Amino acid sequence: MGGNIDSRLLSSVLMRGLVREGRMVRLRIEITDEPGALSRVSGLIGDCGGNIVEVHHQRLFYDVPVKQAEVDVVVETMDASHVSEIMEALTNGGFPVRLLGDTSLDGAA
Repeated sequence: MGGNIDSRLLSSVLMRGLVREGRMVRLRIEITDEPGALSRVSGLIGDCGGNIVEVHHQRLFYDVPVKQAEVDVVVETMDASHVSEIMEALTNGGFPVRLLGDTSLDGAA
């Protein structure tokens, strides 16, 4: 039989599996719009062992106060408890955070 595998489809299936398992999550983090804030966020995530896959930094179009910004970060994690650990570190570091998307973790963190 054929060995023709659509690599884009396979990639999509694998990534969706990571999301469903809670090993890939999207977090929305509130930061102040000042030098170093994004660096502190990435440091907290890295210190917890999270791997940042994607960052979307928005300060103009969301409904946020002046001198504030929201950052959507896609993070590769180990499991649901690891997500909770990362979110707790961010919150304790002064960065309010919430889990975005429809994952198996909704309501768990």
